[in-house]
Amino acid sequence: MPVHLPTPVDVYFASENAHDTDALATCFAVHASVKDEGRIIDGLDAIKAWRVETLRKYRHTVEPLGVVERDGKTVVTVKVSGNFPGSPANLEFIFGLGGGRIASLEIRG
Repeated sequence: MPVHLPTPVDVYFASENAHDTDALATCFAVHASVKDEGRIIDGLDAIKAWRVETLRKYRHTVEPLGVVERDGKTVVTVKVSGNFPGSPANLEFIFGLGGGRIASLEIRG
């Protein structure tokens, strides 16, 4: 059964698997933030650098498994497979959306 995601979230995951950092500008707000592995990454340029770094480090793919709305956020359960201990792992990607773009993303194990 396909998972129906808001457009910017769908673009985010498609760009992740395609290793397309240019697509991030179409789904993230300019002043967006990402929280991942205890770090906070602020701004579109820093998010692009984070994406390049994580793809190089983990060589991962993502597969959205389900989506719910919780506390005003879009929470997507994602199967992440790659070059890391415990792969594959199901993680929560918690998106804050605004103005048709991703304003915030938190990745939780």
